[in-house]
Amino acid sequence: MASAASPRSHGDREEIARLLPAPAETRLSPEQHLHHKERLLNQIDNDRAGQSRPEPRRMPRFVVPATALALACAVAAGITLTGHEQDDVSAQRDSTVSMRPAAALLDQISAAAGKRDTPVVRDDQFVYTRKKIREADLTSGTAVLSPLKDFEKWLSQEPGPVRKQGLVRTDGETAAINAELGDADGTPAGMSRPTYRWLSSLPTDPDELLTYLYANTPLIEEREPDQAVFDTIGYLLGGVMPPDTAAALYRAAAKIPGVTDTPKIQDAIGREGIGIAREDTRYGNRTEWVFDREDFTFLGSSSTLTKETPYGKPGTLLSSSAEIGHGVVDEAGHRPADADAPEANRAS
Repeated sequence: MASAASPRSHGDREEIARLLPAPAETRLSPEQHLHHKERLLNQIDNDRAGQSRPEPRRMPRFVVPATALALACAVAAGITLTGHEQDDVSAQRDSTVSMRPAAALLDQISAAAGKRDTPVVRDDQFVYTRKKIREADLTSGTAVLSPLKDFEKWLSQEPGPVRKQGLVRTDGETAAINAELGDADGTPAGMSRPTYRWLSSLPTDPDELLTYLYANTPLIEEREPDQAVFDTIGYLLGGVMPPDTAAALYRAAAKIPGVTDTPKIQDAIGREGIGIAREDTRYGNRTEWVFDREDFTFLGSSSTLTKETPYGKPGTLLSSSAEIGHGVVDEAGHRPADADAPEANRAS
């Protein structure tokens, strides 16, 4: 199990803040902050390696060295919950949990996920994921949505630190997924590299799992901790996952305050389903998960604005995805034989 990152001292954060210009007022979701921080840190990686284009990593960074943090703080500041903050969050969570419609739906989704079979995954293999994605580019100051893209990823299942985490391919262009910046010996399995074995090590009791997630999920300053944990669960969903872990994640999500159900929703390619959603009311961003109405498989997710911001009006789409295929292969870059089948290896 991955251990919690040590929170930086208040003095360290103040010192870094003094070195940086005052940040502009923005209303980005945690997902968008992490996306732009990834772009910045990937550019640092590429400058060091002499590469000509950035690597499209899509995994949140959970440990950032001080030199990189000083550069990345202009975009996002990652911290973890202290003991008192965890107690406050737990008290709020326990006082608001009830069998509301969202909780009842997540109970059904959890039961279905717990019954699914998954392939055997060896440590020397790669978990394959294929999606369709759309993402908003915010560099111009206005959200400009990309066309629908084909996205594939091969994630190494090696438990120990690895320098090459796998491969990612976007619209036919392939790039290596290198170790996290600052991981000189490579990146171990954990929340930023969730291997099948690591997922199997997570608590399957929903309360214990949620406590672990609140303790280990990084926060974007002034964003809601509940939303950060909800988005972390969304990041872990889909793909090849131990059934018990998938079931526990959904039951844990049901205990997060503010989670609601959405009777009718679509994924990035227009497949209709039912949804689970949560809005960060401080900054007006809504994250939604889409599930098949019949068998409750995870179809995809989306993020939209719910308030007027410099980037767009309420309803502006920031990102959208559709899960297409999953599997296990012996070599990065190779697809499973049935990866293109409509019902092949659907997500948990």
